[in-house]
This record gives sequence, C-alpha cells and structure tokens, in this order.
Amino acid sequence: MTPQRPTPPAPPTPATPTATYRLQLQPDFGFAAAAAAVPYLASLGVSHLHLSPVLEAVPGSTHGYDVVDHARVRGELGGMEGLRELARTAHEHGLGLIVDLVPNHMAAAVAHNRALREVLREGPSSAYARWFDIDWEAQGGRVLLPVLGGPVGREMERLTVDGDVLRYYEHAFPLREGTASLPLAELLDAQWYRLGWWRLARTELNYRRFFTISDLIAVRVEDPEVFEATHRTVLSLLDEGVVDGLRIDHPDGLADPGGYLLRLSEASGGRWTVVEKILEDAEHLPAGWPVAGTTGYDALRHIDGLFTDPAGADQLLGAFRRFTGAAADLGGVWEETVRRSAHHVVRHELAAEVDRLTREATALCAEDLELRDHAPWALRTALCELLVRVPVYRPYAGGGDAPETVLTPSAADEAKAVFAVPEEARAVDAVRELALGRRGTGQDHAAFRDRFAQTASALRAKSVEDTAFYRCTPLLSALEVGGSPASPAVSAQEFHAYCARVQRDWPATSTALSTHDTKRSADVRAGISVLTQCPERWETLLAQVTKLTAHGGGADAPGPQLAWAAWQTVAGLGPADPARVQQAMLKHAREAGLFTTWTEQDAGYERAVEDFVASGPCGPPGDEVLRFMDTLKSHVRANIWGAALVHLTMPGVPDLYQDTEHEYRALVDPDNRTPARLAPDDHSTKAALTQVALRLRRARPDWFGAAADYRPLAARGPGEAHCVAYARSGRVVVAVTRLSLRLADAGGWRTTELSLPDGAWINLLAPGRRFTGHARVAELFAHLPVALLVRADEDDDVLGLSRDVREEPPESG
Repeated sequence: MTPQRPTPPAPPTPATPTATYRLQLQPDFGFAAAAAAVPYLASLGVSHLHLSPVLEAVPGSTHGYDVVDHARVRGELGGMEGLRELARTAHEHGLGLIVDLVPNHMAAAVAHNRALREVLREGPSSAYARWFDIDWEAQGGRVLLPVLGGPVGREMERLTVDGDVLRYYEHAFPLREGTASLPLAELLDAQWYRLGWWRLARTELNYRRFFTISDLIAVRVEDPEVFEATHRTVLSLLDEGVVDGLRIDHPDGLADPGGYLLRLSEASGGRWTVVEKILEDAEHLPAGWPVAGTTGYDALRHIDGLFTDPAGADQLLGAFRRFTGAAADLGGVWEETVRRSAHHVVRHELAAEVDRLTREATALCAEDLELRDHAPWALRTALCELLVRVPVYRPYAGGGDAPETVLTPSAADEAKAVFAVPEEARAVDAVRELALGRRGTGQDHAAFRDRFAQTASALRAKSVEDTAFYRCTPLLSALEVGGSPASPAVSAQEFHAYCARVQRDWPATSTALSTHDTKRSADVRAGISVLTQCPERWETLLAQVTKLTAHGGGADAPGPQLAWAAWQTVAGLGPADPARVQQAMLKHAREAGLFTTWTEQDAGYERAVEDFVASGPCGPPGDEVLRFMDTLKSHVRANIWGAALVHLTMPGVPDLYQDTEHEYRALVDPDNRTPARLAPDDHSTKAALTQVALRLRRARPDWFGAAADYRPLAARGPGEAHCVAYARSGRVVVAVTRLSLRLADAGGWRTTELSLPDGAWINLLAPGRRFTGHARVAELFAHLPVALLVRADEDDDVLGLSRDVREEPPESG
C-alpha cells in the first residue's frame, strides 16, 4: 500500500491578492457556511475570500450595508468568534479575507442604532451628534423622521407612549427626558425629532442620506473622533490578522474622500484596499489616492465592450427607436435621456439636498460684497442647472476630471441660458465660484464645496443608473455602472490601451464581471451582446413574437419600451421562473418612472406588466425567443468563455462573484443576492477554464503582478479582427475569439495566423497541442474559441495544471 504523502503546510497569504472570491453573507449563509466552502474555494485557485459587510446590521438584512453598530461583528452571521474561526480555516488553506467597509452611512433604524437613538433622545448636545450629517438649522432644530404612513394628524391614534419610548407599529423612538407625561400633541412637539409622513422625505429631510434612501443616514467620518469610533473594530481585525484587506463602499458620498483614504491607509498600515469608484468613460482614478485601485467596473465596461459589435449596436439603436417610437429625451437619445432624467431627479428626489445647498449658498453670498443680492430662487435654479451638467459622478482635483474641467465656462453659459433676465443669470457665476472653492477659505466655504460634490454624486447615480438606464435600453448589456451606452463597443486597440494603462498605473486594482450590484450577470450580458451581431434577425423576431403575445408586445400595455427590455432580458437569461422576470421588470418600470414609480405605484399598470411577462416573454411567444437563442448558443458561449478568460488573465486582481465560476445567469437584486450554491462538482467548460487560469495565477503570481508585462499580439489574415491576444510577462499567451457570429458569416478563420513569441507553447486547455511561430488560429481554437498558452519548457507545477477542456455540445432547443 502506497503511503500517503503528508499534506504540505499552507503557503502564507500574499499581501496583494492573486484573485478574490466574493461571498454575499446573510443570515442563511453566515461565517460557518463560508468556512465549509473554504476547501473548495482554495482548490479553485483564489487567494482571498471577499466578504460582504460583516459588522452588525439591521436584523434579517440580506446585504449588510445597513450597519447599525460598528463595534460588533454581526451576530446573525456568527459573531466575532465565527469570523475568527472562518479566518483560521481560510488561513489553514492558504486563503486570506477581504471585507467590505461601509464608511458613508448607517441604517436609520432607531430600534437597532444606539448612536442615532442617543441623538434623538439628547439632541445636538449628545456625544453622538457629531456622528451624523444633520442640518440642525432646518426643521426648527429637530430631525425629521419620515416614517409615518400618513400625515401626523391621521396617525395620532397609532402613536403610543410606553415608558420612555414612543411607539409606532414596529418603530420605537426614545423620549426626551421629562417629556413622557405630556399630552401626546405636546409630547411630539417637545422631542428632538419630528415624526413625519414618509412623503415629506423628498422635500423636508434635514439629514444627508445614501442617494435618496431615507433609511440610510450619512456618517461624518471626516471627523477624526467619528473615524476612530467607527473603524476601531475593523482596524483591530486587521491588526489581529483576521482580515487582510478592504473594499470601500461608495467613497464619493464622503465629504473628503481623499483625506479619508489617506487616514485609512495610515491606520491600516497600507493594506490592500480598493474603492467602489465609478469611472465614466475615459475618466481616471485620482493618482494621489493611497489605494490599489477600484472595485472593477471600469474593467467590466472594457471587457463587455470587446465582445460588442459597434455596427450592430448602432443598428439595434435604430430598431429600438422604430419599435418604441421613443422621444429623444425619453429613451431615444442617450445624452438627452440623461439630461431629462437629471432635471427630474434634482428637482424632485433631491429637492431637500438642493434646499440645503441653496440656504448655504445664500448665506455665503451674503458674506461677500461681490456675490450679494442673488435671490434664493435664482441660486436654487443655478444650482440645479450646474448639477445636471456635471458629467461624472464627482469631480476630484488630481483626478481625470478636476472641478475646473467639469464645471466649465461653457457649462455655466448653458446654465445661464435658462434665465430670462441676464442680471439674474449672474447667480450661476456665484454658485460656480463657490462650488470650485474659489471664494472664501473658511470652513463653511469648504463644506459647501464638498456638499455640492456629494450632491452631484447622488444625482449622477440616480439619474443615470436608476433612471436613464431604464429608459434608453437599445442594448441592455451596456447598462452597467461606468458603462457607455452611447458607444458600447470597445475595439481591440482600445482594450489593449486600457490594459497597458492599468498595468502601468494600477496593477493591483480589482477587476470584475459580475457583482452584487450588476443589473445583469456577465453571462446574461454575454447572451444579449450577441444580438449586436444579428440585429436584423432580432428585429424580425420581435415583430413575430409581438404578434403572438396577448395584448401585444408593442404599442399596447405595458408599452413598447418595457416590452423591448423584457424580450432582451429573456434572450439573455434563458428559461426561468416567470416570477424572477416579473420582479425584474416591475423594478425596471418603477425605476424608469414613466408609468409607475416606487412612491406612486400604478397598480393597474403593474398588473399589466406581470400579465405581459407571463403571456409573452415567459409564455409561448417566449419559447420562440429561446429557440432563436438556441441557434446562437455556440456564439453566446464564445462570449462567456472569452470574457471569463480575459477577466482572469488581464492586468489587475480578478474578483469572482459567488457561483460565477460556473455559467451564472442572474438579474438585478434581489435576484443576484440569493445564498451561494457553490457547486464544486460542476465540470462545465467555464468552471474548468476558470480553475486552470486561477491556479496558474496562484502558481506564478509574478507573471501577472505589479512587475509583470502586458504585450498585445497581432493576428494576420481574413479573420484577424476576431482574434484578440496578448502575452503576460513573456510566459503566458491568452487568445480569445471576438464576435464569432460575424466571423462565421464571413467564412471563418481560413488562413488567419497568430504570431507567437519565440519558443514552443502548450495550450493548458488542450494538453498535447504545441504551437510555434505563426500559429494557425483555426488550429489554436480547434477545441474551444479560447486558448491559454504557456511555454513548453515550464516545470510540472505549471504544465501539470493543464486540463482537456472541450466545448459542450449545444443543448437541443
């Protein structure tokens, strides 16, 4: 009997990850479940587990971004000991932990948020008052809490006093000392808070929140004492070695993101940290930020764009306009749709934020002789017109878009054009000077400048991600944050230039294809993007299924714009429970805000949406779409596998969302936040190539790290535009097929060749195949439309990673 070889000691966890794996923790999948998955994830080849927020959150939360206590690790996940046990298990298998940190906000859940509860009891004199971004100058010095189901006069009978607590359904509010015995009306007026109808949040709220979510109250981490109190636990976990790195949620919401990141870097000892910074097309991360990079939406946009046909995308836009008849500002033209959406959001959803800016601008102008005598309405108009013209999430000095290059003189001229009286238009110049920080040097001036930038960030997110993305929808796969719907395709040259820049400037940045926030998983987007290679066929199919659908899929309810999006959704998703599609399309309709919204729901319209989805996209006509997509299955898989291999081998640190090592088709949250399945026995093509690539990165991190090299490789021949290839450090060659349907229609690879670096090369995905010199691409892709080559003279640690990965036969439709 052959004796078993002893298990070698686990290698030390690298300071910089080679690859991370995101787990969405929740009560049904806590630290113990994550620990049970560690052996499988270690065998997959990642170096770190990437955990969603681990601090105490609202009970039952499935995401953890609604933190209520920074001092405690979340009990529903297993508490501090559960996290330490997970870390021990991970370390035994050579893995580290990255945790998601939420500095911008806490849950405004009074019953669970002790710090907020103390502020509501004691008012501005509370030791916790400095924690929260509350405007005590507004609402008579009381915090508006928009929690009532109707005006307060109608809700009085539902308010009861219970000792030192005021109760309203499940809510419990602390009473100011000495007020418990007052009559109810007097008691309400005597508190440091004002209970209000939930609809008042839009116009009356006097605390900063996360975007337009009143349940999340902003935290002032720019205050050193608040920073120390809210980061003490996480920093101790770093010091203890339980946690190895950080993902920072929404830094754009902070008053001083650069200052915060500098303080965090100093406190954490410079641990690997990435930030959820959304970069618009051609925008760069501020060079002075002490971080490894972003969470990867910029990489997602470039990878997706590589597998999108530019001509076909333009044709789909034309088909979308014909099908929907959408006006330019309601989905027909991207830029006009964004501008109209921004105007609506800034005047409605962000009215309270603009009111606060207007009050502050009025006060600051009154201090400056050159800026006096602007009417508040004029300053408010100027603020709105400048905010809607900020083309990025937030301008940063030292970034790709400094304030002066965003709030340009031309933008100011456009803003002035809305004023009938030129003298009143001078308010635009006053606001622009304040927003750029050119007037005054005091604390109030800096606070206005920062608040303008914070509001611009919220406006960009709500008007683009949560409105325009649901109105202008010719190609759903292009509608992810940081995307460029007006020009969704990325050429091979543009992709190579992006990768070279990442390798040079941010080699340890995170890269992503799917996240907990993507509106569609990468594999859904891969299917949808294939439609850019056959737009005429797609338009013809829509005409056919529209005729087959009860109530019509075009002009009848629920309207052609939602119908177009629903058909594309099913094309990318494939066979699915109708409830999943109905849930996603209801969210789509409410975000678009054309016929129903989250706050003004039209029950009849929403029933029409559900009926349409059931009878059309998820009914017999939908089967026609599925049969059509089945004829494209090999091309969808080429997109899926190509995107996966590029993601795993390009510059940066790949972050895999849970279960995406397999083919993973999910829609917008909550569909994509179900507990991880973690199927280690899946032997699919995607799972196999993912494991080979990840294990190669782990075995040879220097080939992919900060000192690595990235070099594009050129194909020559009739199919050259369809082969994208590059070398990493002269030791790895990656080649993928781009736009495979267009390639097939053009006659295939024929004599196309790829010039390889000197030496002999072995395809790890097809053992036994050797290539040298000018490799025939048809032979390179004989088994799969992707290839991962290493030098033939490598040792067994590398060559032993090879697997015979074959293309799966198409399933019958």
